Order: sequence, then C-alpha cells, then structure tokens
Amino acid sequence: MVLATDLDGTFLGGPREDRARLYDWLRARADEVALFFVTGRDPGAITEICADGFVPAPCHVIGDVGTTIARFDGRAVRPIPELEAEIAETWGDRAGALRAAVARIPSLREQDTPFRYRLSYHYDAGFHPDQVAHLSELGVDVLISHGRFLDILPRGVSKGPSLLRLLDHLGVKADRVLVAGDTLNDLSMFQTGLHGAVVGGAETELLEAVSPLPRAHVCQGIGAAGIIEAIHAHALHPEPPEILP
Repeated sequence: MVLATDLDGTFLGGPREDRARLYDWLRARADEVALFFVTGRDPGAITEICADGFVPAPCHVIGDVGTTIARFDGRAVRPIPELEAEIAETWGDRAGALRAAVARIPSLREQDTPFRYRLSYHYDAGFHPDQVAHLSELGVDVLISHGRFLDILPRGVSKGPSLLRLLDHLGVKADRVLVAGDTLNDLSMFQTGLHGAVVGGAETELLEAVSPLPRAHVCQGIGAAGIIEAIHAHALHPEPPEILP
C-alpha cells in the first residue's frame, strides 16, 4: 500500500492522539506501507517537519505543489532529475516575466520561500481571480486554494500528474494507493481516479469538486483520523489502524 498525503490540514491535521495512532501504525508497517508526502511545502520545510521524529519520514516527496518530484533519505529531499526534466523545460525562464506581470496586482504578496519551478503568493480580500486571467497567456496554470493561496505552475503540472509520474516510475499498482487532502490544490490527486480520502474539515470548494468522483471518500474524521477512516472504507490494508469511537 502507498499513502500519498497532503500535509497541512491532512497528515498534520487533527488531534495529536489521532496523528500518533496513524504515525505509529505507519512506522510499524514501514516494510508494507510506503509513505509519500504530496504537498505545497518546499524541500527545506519538509526536512524540518520530520526533524523531531514525531512525524514519520516519507520515502518519496511530491513537493512545491507538484513541481518537485524527489526521494527523501531521512536528512534531505533529493529531486529525481529524470522525472523533473519535463517540468523544468515547461517552466523554462518564465519567472521574471511572471513576477513583472504580478507586480501590478497589489492584492498579491509573494510567499517567503525558495521556488524551483513555480511562484506562490498570498492574496488578501481585494483579490479577484480575474486579476490573474492574463497569466494564462504566459503558458502557466494558476491554482487558487485555501482562501488565501495562489500558485503559478508550469502548464499541466500539479500534484496529481506528478504523483502518477512517480508511481509509474516506481511500478506501483494504482489500486493500492490512497491519496489524501483537504483543499483545492489537492483536487488533481482525486481526479487521478486513485482511492481518495477527502478528510473532515476540507474546504467547501473541494467537496463540491469531488462530488462526482466515486473513489473520493468524504471523511468525517479530521486530518489523520480521516485518513484512518478512508483506509477502512477502501479496504486497503488487512490490519488498518484502529478507529476510535
């Protein structure tokens, strides 16, 4: 089995006791359940999250909203060049022109994080999606999520397509994979047709978007508890973590 999970609000979400129950189960079955992080976080942030030992380390990472595809060796995220080559080529040298185009929009503030093949912004109450409609002319996709984030990505690149690329590279069978998330930047994972866990507390826009997707299980449990619930619902492991009343 593979658990391919978003971090904030999902794998890192919910009460500590629920997270500990899932994390301990993953550690005890590390030889039979592979953990992938599929996140908007950058490589440095992922390393910090795993540093204190409470959060189990993944074996692979889809980071930067799908623009990083990497292994994790326990100390650092190691990008896989052959899987990122098309992403890098699609992104090209657009960053300068994109920054210039966005600079004219006062409701956007660039995030303080290293970027590889993307740009990401916070937006305020004065923002409207029409303000960035012109960016499509520069060969990129714009992804808005969580009521405050805007990501500019290479066209056709996001969490779902990058995860499929990694699974194909590793020879993983699709019917043994569970994807988990809670915001619109996770939608492309559910659109892959893989087993899904839309964890409790997910944003309304995501719930509406996944409603026609039969494998996207909408969970009652928040964060880690929702992931546990979905492992049971999809019957993905013969000894799943315990669901507490």
